[in-house]
Amino acid sequence: MSKAIQIEHLSKYYHLGVINNGSLYRDIQTWLALKRGKDDPHSRLTAKDYEATPDGFWALKDISLDINQGDRVGIIGKNGAGKSTLLKILSRITAPTEGNIKIKGRIASLLEVGTGFHGELTGRENIYLNGAILGMQRKEINRKLDEIIAFSEIENHIDTPVKRYSSGMYVRLAFAVAAHLDSEILIADEVLAVGDASFQKKAIGKMNDLSSSQGRTILFVSHQMSAVQNLCTSGIILEKGRLIYANNNIENVISQYMNPELEMKQNIEWENKGNITDKNFTPQRFYLTKNNNEKANEFLYTDENTYCVIESDITEVHSQMTVSLAVRRKDNSTVFETWIFDSNEEYTLRKGHNLFKIKLPLQYLKSGDYYIDMHAGVYNEKEIVPYQTIVLPFRILGDTSSRPGDIFPVLHWEVNCD
Repeated sequence: MSKAIQIEHLSKYYHLGVINNGSLYRDIQTWLALKRGKDDPHSRLTAKDYEATPDGFWALKDISLDINQGDRVGIIGKNGAGKSTLLKILSRITAPTEGNIKIKGRIASLLEVGTGFHGELTGRENIYLNGAILGMQRKEINRKLDEIIAFSEIENHIDTPVKRYSSGMYVRLAFAVAAHLDSEILIADEVLAVGDASFQKKAIGKMNDLSSSQGRTILFVSHQMSAVQNLCTSGIILEKGRLIYANNNIENVISQYMNPELEMKQNIEWENKGNITDKNFTPQRFYLTKNNNEKANEFLYTDENTYCVIESDITEVHSQMTVSLAVRRKDNSTVFETWIFDSNEEYTLRKGHNLFKIKLPLQYLKSGDYYIDMHAGVYNEKEIVPYQTIVLPFRILGDTSSRPGDIFPVLHWEVNCD
């Protein structure tokens, strides 16, 4: 698949306050240095560290990313993370301080309410203006004009100067223009949040159609995770101008953004380092296995022989002692919880080293990141092991996320024919 956008070591520096040097003499020094191909003597842009300086800050810091044609990429991050700066650079509104960008195709941008519109022109005239900016000929715009006006749902106001439009009307017309004019890449910022719920749903459906049927590349910024999840197939997370996470599964990206502390770790086993001791029940090891008792924290959704293993030392046996496990999503919602007394099988706890082994139905889980936690104690009394002391993250791999529902059961069907 061909690359629509290639970003290499992209950085953007902004000065605080005035952007000049403050004196003609210093401005001339800067001009001469740049003419000679040397560094600006009054700039800190050559600093190796990307921390904020007294004169400014780095809005983007060493971003490298490849986006393929037809990708729908969600760009997530807190306010000030650099999302809008990245889109403005891609839209050629501002230039990067460092790095290179290669773009294949024309870009239609929807960054702010009214961007690219002239207030004195009517809605119809602004459609032609935007098309001309994209390099389209008048006959091409004429062919799409009726479709654009119908989609915007502001037919009665299309010949009214846009300075009289509400913010919602601005967004409707601006999105209709960006979505229907011939461009290979569509960039949409949080501006869609201005529209009402029905139009947001309509806009997301249109972008889905553009990507699937026309192969258009979509870059979408939003703080509404539901909108990102419905539209995008992959995503990135920006933090303080840096690219800290990227994944081809948008669910994994959203989970990482919502719960960064549960990031998958290299170690696949919890081991007691002496931080948990109890006179009754002391856990020693906690891990997941697959196949031939192979320890793992990544599983295919087709894996059936997956087990959770708890090794613990019991000093005193209590008749009401129990152990429980819970599988949860990274948003802390519970998939299921199981207790040792749920089983009809008889079990006996003995003093000394005990091994608990539970077969887990992980093949029912949809792809994504989860975690499993364990706690033990005397039933209806104070817990021996604090509830969330032992947490083990794991990941389910497999292309099952497109099917609706919370789980992915493979059920036995019985069919009888007369």
